[in-house]
Amino acid sequence: MIAPSGSSLLLGIGIGLASLAAVAASEYPVAGLAPDQRPANAPRLTADAPVDTTRSLHGIPAPRPAGLEFVEAQGGWYTPFDLRGMPGPYDLRGWHSQTRVGEKK
Repeated sequence: MIAPSGSSLLLGIGIGLASLAAVAASEYPVAGLAPDQRPANAPRLTADAPVDTTRSLHGIPAPRPAGLEFVEAQGGWYTPFDLRGMPGPYDLRGWHSQTRVGEKK
């Protein structure tokens, strides 16, 4: 019996994996075949959650700048404005301190 060479063995493995991938692809939906159409069973938002701006506007005293009006229209989208930033001298909004911004420690 003649042992297969390394390249023919790799070719055989490659063909086997390709055939498995073709079978697996036919069982699952493939994204991108109809990018202009939403899948029929995709979840849909039917109502907007109420906007709670207290966390996003933490540490910003009133009157608030007009540039922060977008926070109320943020809705359910991700925003970094309600996450803690860096501690220490960079903590301008008081996320890491026990006292409020503007109070004396």
